[in-house]
Amino acid sequence: MDIQLKRGLLDVCVLAAIKNGDSYGYKIIKDLNPYIELSESTLYTILKRLEAASMLTVRSAEHDGRLRKYYHITDAGVRRIAEFKEEWKEVISVYRFVIMEDQHE
Repeated sequence: MDIQLKRGLLDVCVLAAIKNGDSYGYKIIKDLNPYIELSESTLYTILKRLEAASMLTVRSAEHDGRLRKYYHITDAGVRRIAEFKEEWKEVISVYRFVIMEDQHE
């Protein structure tokens, strides 16, 4: 898969994982696990990129005596998910065309 396409998909997956409420790294990985395998190092790279793009914010809070970072989606992050949904319609159209070509062989 094209690396840029994969990066965009992973970004949106992480945003979607936190769109209904603040979350933290381990929980994000756990929530995504049924759909896509994601390492901690990859996740934290994505989270930093999304924070730099103002698509999420980070706050620290104590949990069981340790500081935990919680991630919150911003309006820009919500817009990115909406944009992705619109873009995906075109991707599906292209996919159907490719599959149609396979059926004619």
